[in-house]
Amino acid sequence: MADDHIRYDILTQDALRGVVRKVLSEVARTGLPGEHHFFITFATHAPGVRVSSRLLSRYPDDMTIVLQHQFWDLTVTEHAFEVGLSFNGIPERLLVPFTAVKSFVDPSVTFGVQFEIEAKAGQPPAEAPRVVALVDEEEPTADEAAEPGPIGEPEDGEAAAADGDEHGENDEAPEGQAQVVSLDSFRKKS
Repeated sequence: MADDHIRYDILTQDALRGVVRKVLSEVARTGLPGEHHFFITFATHAPGVRVSSRLLSRYPDDMTIVLQHQFWDLTVTEHAFEVGLSFNGIPERLLVPFTAVKSFVDPSVTFGVQFEIEAKAGQPPAEAPRVVALVDEEEPTADEAAEPGPIGEPEDGEAAAADGDEHGENDEAPEGQAQVVSLDSFRKKS
C-alpha cells in the first residue's frame, strides 16, 4: 500500500470534530432542540483540558459528561468548549479542547462518532475515527441511556464503559448495544 502523504485520517478526524463543534455551537446559541442530548467522553489528561483536581482524581483517564437537562454557560470556540455542570451538588466549570474528545453520542437520533486521541511524539499516528451506529431501533429512555449521576456525573463504572471499543472491529454487536464501524471497512481493498 502506498504512503498516505495527504493524511486522510487526520483530515477525516478534523472534519468530524467540526461536526461536533457546529452542533455544540448551535446548542450554545439556541439551546437543545427536541429530545436531543449528548454523551461526550474526553481524555482528562489531554493537553488543554481544565477540570478540578477533585474530578481529575476521580476520573484520571477519561470522563463522560451528559448535556441534557442541567448544564449552563455552554461556550464554544474554534478549538474547545466550556460548560458548567454540577457533580454531587458541587458546580464545576469544564474546558475541553475538541482534540481531547474521544466520543460524541446523541442517543435521541442514534448518532455517534468515536475518535482516537492524537499521538504524542514518538508514538504511531492516530487511527481514523470510527462512526458509531446504535443498533437498537427503539429510542432509549434517559434511564436506559445510562444518564450520569445527579447532574452530569457518571456513576462508578459508567465512565469506564465508555473506554474504547468493546467490540473491536466486529460487525456484530449484542442486541441493544452500539456497533462501532471503522471507516477502514469502507475503503477500497486492493
